Amino acid sequence: MIARQLLQRPLPTRKLSSFAFIALSCFNSSTSCAAFNPSVSSLSSRTAWASASSSVPNNNKKSSWVISQDSSQFLSSTIFSHTRDSIITRAMSLADTSCAASFTVAQFPCLSDNYGYLIHDEATGQTAAVDTPDAYAYKKELAKRGWKLTHIFCTHHHSDHVGGNLELKTEGVKIYGPTKEKNTIPGIDVAVSEGDSFEFGGTKGTIIDVGGHTLGHVAFHFPEDSTVFVGDALFALGCGRMFEGTPPQFWESLKKIRTLPDETTVYCAHEYTESNAKFAAS
Repeated sequence: MIARQLLQRPLPTRKLSSFAFIALSCFNSSTSCAAFNPSVSSLSSRTAWASASSSVPNNNKKSSWVISQDSSQFLSSTIFSHTRDSIITRAMSLADTSCAASFTVAQFPCLSDNYGYLIHDEATGQTAAVDTPDAYAYKKELAKRGWKLTHIFCTHHHSDHVGGNLELKTEGVKIYGPTKEKNTIPGIDVAVSEGDSFEFGGTKGTIIDVGGHTLGHVAFHFPEDSTVFVGDALFALGCGRMFEGTPPQFWESLKKIRTLPDETTVYCAHEYTESNAKFAAS
């Protein structure tokens, strides 16, 4: 039997478009995409389909093995939980850094299923936090790497994305957040909207409005580095729960992500892959 599972490695957006289509096809003008919010995407959304051969045993015993990735600098442990009638897969990245053209991305777990991100420009020493689920986790990661925080990029106003803002905001730290949610982003200095550009280290970023999960949700896109941080807009095999937006709004937002160049690496903010896969298989 051939089992398909999600493994951590760079994912071209043409494959992401398929994920987006699955998500989008499951809601219409009268429904929400709440079903896709059980517990979220892959470690950095660097996700691709891989195949492995396995027979499903006639008992409930579990088996596991490790598959190493080559070109992506990721080592993934894929655990197959076999039952007589189904296969449940989970991908867990054992690596915590990746490199864009201009900066390094450090990734680490926060809270129950959030991912924390620090991006660091070696030449200038600038370091940005993408959202702040847990100030302690960010301080620990900064200390481990010897980096000094200079920027905070907030994708939206939910507490598991801005909860560490004020504790992390020290002298010289500038907080960016969506204009539509500026009154609910703690410590915001710079309000940003669709099409706005900004500088970080030796590169430039642009803002993409990806409202739907929340009305003002934004993504931070670095075109020269083929990297985008999408927060809770898109996950592996699903999209975020539609708390404030509308289906047409969310559809347009996901189409924007889908049109990014194929080489774009997409980083999401939660680990919900397994629960999304269960829903897709149900």
